[in-house]
Amino acid sequence: MRFDVVTLFPAIFDGYLTQSLLDKAIVRGLVEIQRHNLRDWAEDTPHRKVDDRPFGGGPGMLLQVEPTVTCVRDVDAMCDVPARKILLTPQGRRLDQRLAEDLATSDRIMLMCGRYEGFDQRVLDILQPEEISIGDFVLNGGEVAAMTIIDAVVRLLPGVLGDEQSSLDDSFSRGNRMLEFPQYTRPREFEGHTVPDVLLSGDHAAIAKWRAEQSRVKTIDRRRDLLPENSKPNHEHPNQRS
Repeated sequence: MRFDVVTLFPAIFDGYLTQSLLDKAIVRGLVEIQRHNLRDWAEDTPHRKVDDRPFGGGPGMLLQVEPTVTCVRDVDAMCDVPARKILLTPQGRRLDQRLAEDLATSDRIMLMCGRYEGFDQRVLDILQPEEISIGDFVLNGGEVAAMTIIDAVVRLLPGVLGDEQSSLDDSFSRGNRMLEFPQYTRPREFEGHTVPDVLLSGDHAAIAKWRAEQSRVKTIDRRRDLLPENSKPNHEHPNQRS
């Protein structure tokens, strides 16, 4: 899978791309990430200007339509596979696990990172990108949002995780649309807090049942909106179960 990131600040990604599972996926050729500095498509002036004041007045600056459209078209032509174009904006569709799963089926994604007051509206009108938001808040730019999408998508690609089952059990995921169950590791006891006996029993059926129950209880307590409409709440507290 290939990601193309259009940004004014490609160096922001330096550390991110060399860490943990993403770095391993890049080294193994499972994913390719290319960064493109939007200023490379600016007019050949000392400051490589790509922004200007909005017509009609108002605070801040807008990224200009001409260098942005030219950049995106040129980047798209760098590979035989057309890019799925995504513009990061708080006005877009909210990113969730289902959307991440859908994005993971794409062969190539281009992430357009805004800055300042965003892009000239004609960028959207001409290029028709999908608009995606990572939440109802505003960031200084789209780079962190781009990293969030990359992180959510790459871990779903075959071969990236050591255990493919782990992504299915995660909160909101294909195998579990509810919140994930509690997990424990060594030691068995710490400051009076013990690991539930069922997890030490070796009874895989009982463990699976306990985890499903815990997932449901946590979802009822915290995110009832994730439950199927016809499900009936079970108010039994997890500590009442053996």
